[in-house]
Amino acid sequence: MVRLADVARAAGVSTSTASRALSRPDMVAAETRERVAKAAAEMGFTLNATARALTTGHTGLVGVIVPTLANPFFPPIVTGVQESLTETGGNVLLGVSDRSEERERELAAQLGSRVDGLVLVAPVSGDATLRELAERLPVVTVDRTTPGLPGVVVDTPGGVRELMTHLLGLGHRHIAYLGGPPGSWMDRQRTRAARKAVEDGGGELTVLDPVPPQVDAGLAAAEHLVRRAERVTAVMAYSSYVLLGLLMGLRGAGLRVPEDISLAASDDLTVIGMTQPGSTALHVPLQEAGAAACRLVREAPHAGERPPRVRVPTRLVVRGSTAPPPEGR
Repeated sequence: MVRLADVARAAGVSTSTASRALSRPDMVAAETRERVAKAAAEMGFTLNATARALTTGHTGLVGVIVPTLANPFFPPIVTGVQESLTETGGNVLLGVSDRSEERERELAAQLGSRVDGLVLVAPVSGDATLRELAERLPVVTVDRTTPGLPGVVVDTPGGVRELMTHLLGLGHRHIAYLGGPPGSWMDRQRTRAARKAVEDGGGELTVLDPVPPQVDAGLAAAEHLVRRAERVTAVMAYSSYVLLGLLMGLRGAGLRVPEDISLAASDDLTVIGMTQPGSTALHVPLQEAGAAACRLVREAPHAGERPPRVRVPTRLVVRGSTAPPPEGR
């Protein structure tokens, strides 16, 4: 069996240097790193997590806990973490909490002893629980801020303000917001941003009951809007999946988009740009958010340092689903 010492000897470096070259390549000169990597490849050597931990104090693994994989918002964040780790030979250990605080705590305990840090995406646990966890290992939150912890927030609230300003600029004054998922910390921020933007612009916002990120939820919401004969002239959905359901449901009821009603979404995670008409939406760089979270895990602040926060901006993409409201409405 090939040992790390054998690789080091073949590369003409010390065992500790070979270890750093394979586990923390950013700490080793490029020429040395390439020499060690070539020797390891030729000899068929891979530094496993246990050996990595013994030689460097790091496993190269980062735990990522998400509330669900059914919401298309979360997988790209995991991908961003993994891509960032791949650059240094690391990997993700993934857990799904099913939006259960108890399950989230169990996963954190199970993964905590095996990883260099945890990325908690839209965690459901309370602030005190998260801070207690952070006393044992680096913890970074995504899509939520917790006092005292590093965090990454995709600025969809800021994007929602921009999107509402766009609708107001077209002349809409009666706008509906269809948010979710139910109980989401981030959705409360989006709702607050939407309400303030519309009220500041002299409009009226109708906040519909929150729904899961599913096409069927959009279909049901469309039926609700038509049945109640809401006087809204524009609807913004928090999820592009929900928007697809809205689009199909409103069309099925005989309403034209955007001639009769405008539609927009606060993400672009489906094919809404290819619908007819293409849908106005926010571009959300979720892989960038995952990479930023991974970077914060590696750069965990020392005691007494202010925890860093990263804001990832969104970008409004205007397409054909938004237009001035019909006259007389």
